[in-house]
Amino acid sequence: MSLEKKEIRKIAIYGKGGIGKSTTTSNLSAALACKGYKVMQIGCDPKSDSTKNLMKGKRIPTVLEQIKEKGDELTLEDIVFEGFAGVLCVEAGGPTPGVGCAGRGIISAFEKLEALHAFEVYQPDIVIYDVLGDVVCGGFAMPIRGGYAEDVYVVSSGEMMSLYAANNIASAIRGFGKRGYAKLRGLILNAKNIENEQEIVAKAVEEIGTEITQYIPRCKDIQTAEAGGGTVFEVVQDSIMCETYNALADKILA
Repeated sequence: MSLEKKEIRKIAIYGKGGIGKSTTTSNLSAALACKGYKVMQIGCDPKSDSTKNLMKGKRIPTVLEQIKEKGDELTLEDIVFEGFAGVLCVEAGGPTPGVGCAGRGIISAFEKLEALHAFEVYQPDIVIYDVLGDVVCGGFAMPIRGGYAEDVYVVSSGEMMSLYAANNIASAIRGFGKRGYAKLRGLILNAKNIENEQEIVAKAVEEIGTEITQYIPRCKDIQTAEAGGGTVFEVVQDSIMCETYNALADKILA
């Protein structure tokens, strides 16, 4: 079977667990899809909840679960699901807690997507990898070291552990960047409303050697949307946060 290869914009979004990375990523995917782009979002977190806000709050079967259940009979329809505004949703999944390596799970999922020619079949304009950034081991570094992503953004607040994780991710990207892999394009400040937060993060990005791509204020509309099982674009369409995520999408596209 001959499948045409398409030029795809490939983006990885990293961040410490619990920082709002998946919420940011799913709202970004929704913003891009509403602008007319065909978007695929691939969750690379063992919690497998990256895409639930694009799937009306429902969890989708993961690639690892489906490999285990269906083996060689696995098809793309078993692992790729269409969500809000046509966003194509995939969850890599992780091993049973305490058994196996979560990073290895990401590698297995990526290999399966390649074997099934997912990108050639679905022809997305943009692929976004949503990656846990607490550890940057081989598996979690796959999007940046395996040639999967070209541009990397880090989601962080002004909290110390969040910025510490952001610095670790930036260090890993710099190491891989010397070999022509992905580049760090900026930090997305997902505000926690701590004192002097913007000043703290501005100083941190200067030390890291990057810039603040977008400031995302703390807003109850985000929690309202999540409680309704969606993004602000689906649940709170008149929210000012739609403008914020549209601005982020425009900057990433630019």
